[in-house]
Amino acid sequence: MIQLVWQQAVKAFGADSVYVATDHPLIQSAVQKAGGMVIMTEEQLTSGTDRVAAAARSLPAEVVINLQGDEPFIDPELLKKLAKVFEDDEIYMATPIARIKNNEDLTNPNLVRVTRDAQDFALYFTRSVIPFIRDKADQNQWLNHCRFFKHIGIYAYRNEFLQKVTRLPRGYLEQAEQLEQLRVLESGFKIYTIETEYHSLSVDTQADLDIINHKLENGKITIE
Repeated sequence: MIQLVWQQAVKAFGADSVYVATDHPLIQSAVQKAGGMVIMTEEQLTSGTDRVAAAARSLPAEVVINLQGDEPFIDPELLKKLAKVFEDDEIYMATPIARIKNNEDLTNPNLVRVTRDAQDFALYFTRSVIPFIRDKADQNQWLNHCRFFKHIGIYAYRNEFLQKVTRLPRGYLEQAEQLEQLRVLESGFKIYTIETEYHSLSVDTQADLDIINHKLENGKITIE
């Protein structure tokens, strides 16, 4: 799994720009056998953001992309697109979003929805349906009347801002929704969003793994 994620990231930026941050020696060994670079971090770090920030402190990189190890089919072009937005000096954090096209995704509480402003900065992330269409009682018709977006859980930061994020206090919004990115918004900072056609195929449970393997066996997805 880790090797596949690493390989996709290498396609975007080259092996010299991709590091795996981990506290586990077995992951370290697997990545190094594949030819990758590893930064070992402390075991007690409480989140992926903290782990990436700890690893990034030793790197000269201005921009850091936090790609989690459960995204074996991540599109390298999306990673390139994320990096490119930092050509704008006003952007210090960015994340991708995808258009919701079915009612199941619209209402699934395990998916995070996002709404954004006219300049493509996130207004809010939530497990609820947002926006709420007051004048349409039948929620099954909402997709016909408004654009809805789901969040793809990949984050890009300026390294300096990433270090600041780990020092921000946890607000009540983050604690209520259990969404770490709300800490940034609640503290008054902006998150830029980019729209993508990529829909996450993350592998977090045995059920996810079974679905992915079934799609691989039936040729619905492929690994280059």
